[in-house]
Amino acid sequence: MTVAARNPLKTCLPPDPNPVKPTLVLPPDACDAHCHVFGPAGKFPYAADRSYTPPDAPVEELRRLHARLGISRAVIVHASCHGTEMDVTLDAIASSHGAYRGVACVEDSVTDRELERLHNGGIRGIRFNFVKHLGGVPDLAVFYRLLARIKPLGWHIVLHFDADDILAQRELLGRIDVPFIIDHMGRVKAAEGLEQRPFQSLLGLFRSNPLAWIKVCGAERVSSGTRPFRDAVPFAQALIAADSARILWGTDWPHPNISKDMPNDGELVDLFGEICPDAAVRARILVDNPTRMYWRD
Repeated sequence: MTVAARNPLKTCLPPDPNPVKPTLVLPPDACDAHCHVFGPAGKFPYAADRSYTPPDAPVEELRRLHARLGISRAVIVHASCHGTEMDVTLDAIASSHGAYRGVACVEDSVTDRELERLHNGGIRGIRFNFVKHLGGVPDLAVFYRLLARIKPLGWHIVLHFDADDILAQRELLGRIDVPFIIDHMGRVKAAEGLEQRPFQSLLGLFRSNPLAWIKVCGAERVSSGTRPFRDAVPFAQALIAADSARILWGTDWPHPNISKDMPNDGELVDLFGEICPDAAVRARILVDNPTRMYWRD
């Protein structure tokens, strides 16, 4: 019996198996700063308490995709479907011979020895999901305890928000004293326009807080339309215009929990070319910024 059969949860669609070859040529050392590795379940089982079941998307498939897209480095963001069992992400990082780094999911009970193991394995941050379909707001006492524990390691935190969380969590965001990255442009809704309160709050936070970073990925999560999701472009451009030195980009492959058009990853690369037509700024976002955040040591 398969994992999915034992656990009849939401099953994710697989990624587009035929990524187009992008017309945009990426600079050397370009980094996909937000991607995942799933399974294979026979080797790296999915968590029993997960909220969704993805198709296997092993590191070998990720490498083939990156070779086609012209990407040479990556940040593996550990996904909630694997819980806090980190071996799938550590294995992917180890297989890269230095080309990958990672972001972990950890519990309050994590030991100092385990944090040291994760650091030595290439982990440079931890992620918190605030998104409702992934469990909603975490225990904030745990949040602050973990924040204090990762600070001596020089790590950062990654925040996966729904758009309304940008408004609801203003006090929390003001108390964070390590670099933090907001995923997917805060999952704002393109249909509500650039002047919507969540996006203006995000812009204000980004402009005023030097610890704040933002990923201009997840166009499919922002868009109200279909691929190639061009209605997300003005939001990404506004964030880049605010400060391109604290912007990251990624594919979000293999795009878990997509309920509308599945992105084509080659098209996403070309969409980034539309978002950021300046080659020098593209190199800053794809090469310099991830190097500063993930390859300082």
